[in-house]
Amino acid sequence: MWLLAVFLPLMRVYLCGIKVLIYQLLNRSFTLPVLPKQNGRVAIVTGGARGMGFETTRHLASLGMHVIIAGNEEDEGLEAVKKIQKADGERKVEFLFLDLASLRSIRQFVQKFKARGLPLHVLINNAGIMLVPERKTADGFEFHFGINYLGHFLLTNLLLDTLKKSGKHGRGSRVVNMASATHYGGVLKMDDLQCRVSYSAHGAYAQSKLALVLFTYHLQKKLEAGGFPVTANAVDPGMVDTALYDFLSGPAKVAKKPFNKLLFRTPAEGASTAIHAAVAPEMEGVGSCYIYNGENRPSADVTYEADVQAALWKRSCALVGIQDA
Repeated sequence: MWLLAVFLPLMRVYLCGIKVLIYQLLNRSFTLPVLPKQNGRVAIVTGGARGMGFETTRHLASLGMHVIIAGNEEDEGLEAVKKIQKADGERKVEFLFLDLASLRSIRQFVQKFKARGLPLHVLINNAGIMLVPERKTADGFEFHFGINYLGHFLLTNLLLDTLKKSGKHGRGSRVVNMASATHYGGVLKMDDLQCRVSYSAHGAYAQSKLALVLFTYHLQKKLEAGGFPVTANAVDPGMVDTALYDFLSGPAKVAKKPFNKLLFRTPAEGASTAIHAAVAPEMEGVGSCYIYNGENRPSADVTYEADVQAALWKRSCALVGIQDA
């Protein structure tokens, strides 16, 4: 029974990965069009100091946007700021500490950001971890669920009032959640979100990404119901050659290496769809999308189930200690 609980999630995740790699072999990566300047607009990118996050930050800053890198590695964050400003000293980019594994740190980050009196037009929930050994966050949550999903759930909710005030009808604010094709193989265990019954790193990762898509759609419903000028979309970057794969098993790493350049996207290619969702004019006022390779695609069937969305939202509010507003 235990072997089955570990083996099945692993097979579902790798099957999703194989499908993506075949697609990437046969199709070109989405190419960003020329995008309008974003002068005067402000963005927060979690995990914006490395990989796709860095490429996203760099591109948004090049458009004139004031970008705040939110991350838990100060030296890395400051180095990223230096690299971006070196290309153009006029670019507005800065680092602000945020540890998504700590609810206290998330609240402190939001408090510091709001104290600045800045607007917020784009929130890109990019940071994530994958296939790490079993461990818990500072608040006792399973690590994948806590960082990939729950931390971003709290961060987004605490910043919603600023996003609402900053957006205008015709030029709204945007929330972009970094999803993954593994969500198709994810199983949401509402009675065991912390994976305590039987732990599988593959299952935990897939569940966290599934939760993120469900959250995106339910958030959009709430925003539409309130008539707020804010949209929420989920973005699937495909399989990208980044440090996210550091925790692959030995055999998987060996198998991956020869195909890095042939099958995997570069960080810049992986970031392109998130950038598109964040600033492209054609995405104005458009929400509840699952965007892959620049196109809106159907996500897993369960992500459209309203009762599952609502149940996860209510449970998440209770876990992070906020009201279900």
